Amino acid sequence: MSTIVARILLLAFSAFILVASPAQASEQVGDLDASAPSLKVDERGEALVAYQRKDGTRREVLVWGAENALAPDSERPQVRFRFDYSGGRRTHGRSYPRAFRGSCGLYDGPALVFLVAACKAPDGSYWALQSWQRLLPLRGIAPFRPGQGSTELHLSHWSGPVAQLEVSPNWTYGGRWQGLFGRLTYLGLPVHGFRTPSPSRSDRHARYFHIDTFNSVYGPGWRRDAAKVTHKGNGAFCYSFVPQVTPRDYPSRDLRGPGNGDRHRVTVMGPGVTPIVQWEGAGLRSYDAGSDRVFNALFDRLVGPADDACTRER
Repeated sequence: MSTIVARILLLAFSAFILVASPAQASEQVGDLDASAPSLKVDERGEALVAYQRKDGTRREVLVWGAENALAPDSERPQVRFRFDYSGGRRTHGRSYPRAFRGSCGLYDGPALVFLVAACKAPDGSYWALQSWQRLLPLRGIAPFRPGQGSTELHLSHWSGPVAQLEVSPNWTYGGRWQGLFGRLTYLGLPVHGFRTPSPSRSDRHARYFHIDTFNSVYGPGWRRDAAKVTHKGNGAFCYSFVPQVTPRDYPSRDLRGPGNGDRHRVTVMGPGVTPIVQWEGAGLRSYDAGSDRVFNALFDRLVGPADDACTRER
């Protein structure tokens, strides 16, 4: 048991540090806790995002220059938006925000989580604004630092299919614990980075699976339990709900969990400037060998036997 806790604690602590850095969210736009957001898109392919800041002032942001995502390539940077936080005044002149003419039609694209605004551009591509709490502490802990409970606005621009998130529950460590595994793909290819990001070392190809649990030992409702980076090569992840000590920089070092609940969900930013996607499913009941064999077969297909980090969580 102590070996399991130590190994998972190390991974979880690293994930917390990385997820807490806003720089990892390439499609984040504007201030934290923005309210009353709106989205306009013109025929030139520029978007004007407007919202109210916490101090009550209205802010406009002009965004352009990116669509969809590139396949993982360590030598080629991922696509990213360009931002003009003057609302276009610096780029096009002082009167530009007032002169902006949106021509985006009704949204008829795929259903999206956390959606606050979306439309279909004249060229047939889609734009969307999603708002979510990415920075929540792990292990079901309530926010204890400024910004941890804040919402972020994420802007996406894409044509064609969005990223595909495949997730399944399973039993791990010989049926003793419950867990989740899955992978993120885009246009049939795994989504992954090439190094573990940190506040001083970024990788815009990397993405994190944010794991939430509903009605667990952490309390009622949804609580953040973990964040796992996509694995290089297969775009996969694996996670076991086991008792774990909170990370070192938390207010106290407590043994918490296992955090499995009535339901679980996994949320991840799509690659490039594609939308946030999410999976949600029910927790498992008592161990069943027949179901476990089905889960193991799916594990081999999604994660694969070559993923050494997940061997014991099959």
